[in-house]
Amino acid sequence: MATEQQTNQVKLQTMDENKENDIDGSLGLEILQIIKDSQLQHGLRHGDYQRYRGYCSRRLRRLRKTLGFKMGNRHKYTGKKVTVEMLSDSRHLLLVLMEAERAWSYAMQLKQEANTEPRKRFHLMARLRKAAKHGEQLAKLCESPRVDARTKLEAQAYIAYLTGMVQFELQEWKSAMEALNKCKTIYEKLASAFTEEQAVLYHQRVEEISPNIRYCAYNIGDQNAINDLMQMRLSAGGGGGMMAEKLEVLITQTRAKQAAMMSEVEWRGRTVPVKIDKARIFLLGLADNEAAIAKADNEETKEHLYESLLAECRETIQAVREELRTDVKQRAADNAESGKVSNLQYLHSYLTYIKLWTVVKRNESMAHVLQAKLKEPQTDENKRGPRPQDLIRLYDIILQSLAELSTLQGLEEDQIFQKEVAFKTLVHKAYRCFYIAQSYVLVKKWSEALVLYERVLKYAKEVQVKAKSLKNSIKDLPDVQELITEVNTEKYSLQAAAILDTEDVAEVPAQQPFKDTTPLSQHLDTFRHDPILLSKQPNLVQFPPEFQPIPCKPLFFDLALNHVAFPPLDDKVEQKGKGGITGYFKGFFGFGN
Repeated sequence: MATEQQTNQVKLQTMDENKENDIDGSLGLEILQIIKDSQLQHGLRHGDYQRYRGYCSRRLRRLRKTLGFKMGNRHKYTGKKVTVEMLSDSRHLLLVLMEAERAWSYAMQLKQEANTEPRKRFHLMARLRKAAKHGEQLAKLCESPRVDARTKLEAQAYIAYLTGMVQFELQEWKSAMEALNKCKTIYEKLASAFTEEQAVLYHQRVEEISPNIRYCAYNIGDQNAINDLMQMRLSAGGGGGMMAEKLEVLITQTRAKQAAMMSEVEWRGRTVPVKIDKARIFLLGLADNEAAIAKADNEETKEHLYESLLAECRETIQAVREELRTDVKQRAADNAESGKVSNLQYLHSYLTYIKLWTVVKRNESMAHVLQAKLKEPQTDENKRGPRPQDLIRLYDIILQSLAELSTLQGLEEDQIFQKEVAFKTLVHKAYRCFYIAQSYVLVKKWSEALVLYERVLKYAKEVQVKAKSLKNSIKDLPDVQELITEVNTEKYSLQAAAILDTEDVAEVPAQQPFKDTTPLSQHLDTFRHDPILLSKQPNLVQFPPEFQPIPCKPLFFDLALNHVAFPPLDDKVEQKGKGGITGYFKGFFGFGN
């Protein structure tokens, strides 16, 4: 029985080893896969290094308890290291890896806090060196013949990465670049040795360390490195995360070195000295940011770059505004002497102009995307698509920004600038009015929409008249001729829809308090929306018709009768005889007749 129990124990032990080890019986550990999964699941997705550090500590405790790897007792600490002789389980390698990750995460946490507390940078370097030391221990353990080739290569790449980061923080650019290049080479070789699905993780790691390599190259003397960093940020897409934050920090550090050579800036014929470092860095990278926006492949990336530029611009304006508050007395004296705004105030106006104009360009880009989507047919009825109201909101923001541009200090008397702003305002008013009209069309308010379309045509004609004198201002504005063509098309469609629509006939008279009783026969050449034409008693002609004046029959008056003398008729009349006295009295008293 004892022999059978020993045999079963040997079988169980063999089965466990087969689960943990490769076919050759060697130990294996997917270092990069374990690191990335742990980081994404425990805080680093949101940059929470403290949470990840706590996770590493808890996992170390669990591993030590499972492996029976005690570091003394509750009363006394006894240091203990994993040696090659102890390697019987891949979890021994994982134990050293978690120690390195805990030190590294603490160093990154201190790096975030060192922005406001510089003294923590010393502690940061100590923890980073500690992480590199644990990484070296892991690499030495992996040199054992019991460890497979993949784990050995990943361990070498891991220690190269940690060593490179230590040298990077120490600003030892050459040694940092060598270590990071070694790390990059190993991961590229590993990626080429596996399938595409397995190689994705290695390629991501290579992309993460490439900005650091280019920054080291710039500090060594490669002046094209800043362009490479900008291209990396552009290819990183619109998402945030560790990669985007690292690129932003490296680009800012690179510009800070170049900003020392920048002393002044010229805008609208006036040269202004730039003494604020933050303003120098921002103005130095303005052209690069605009070029990156122009080269963006998709709208998500472009929107992210716009937001990044606006955030940087706001911070710069705040720095200049704080400087203005401390320079109030000097600014008032300069204004009294020269009669114009001070250089610092003019710089503030210039930065405000950049911010407002960037807002205009961003909303124009968003409006362009919405316009294209608005013309596409809606396939999914349950999904809410873009509406004209969305575009109206964007054009409201554009018009508000243009109104603020016209009130910038130092530009009140610049007639060319004011004309350009007024011209751009007129263009965007036309487009805003057009989409207001379309919103009325959707609710079948035909009369209001028709009036607004006429207003759009009025704005567009004013734009065409003013465009002749401001040719330089229309190069980046949409063509109003296309808008005029579209408005004319929409007008005809609106008239047809108004005639064919019979659903809301009863509601239309309530919207039109003034009724037109002119019949259809009297305005055949003019379109009018008359709901009576769609009813059972249409007003086609006037019935009964009105009386019309006609010539009457002549009246004849016999004027000659008064001058005609008739012949005497006495001989034709009978002579009555006399009756005596009796007849006299009868005649007197009326009895004779």
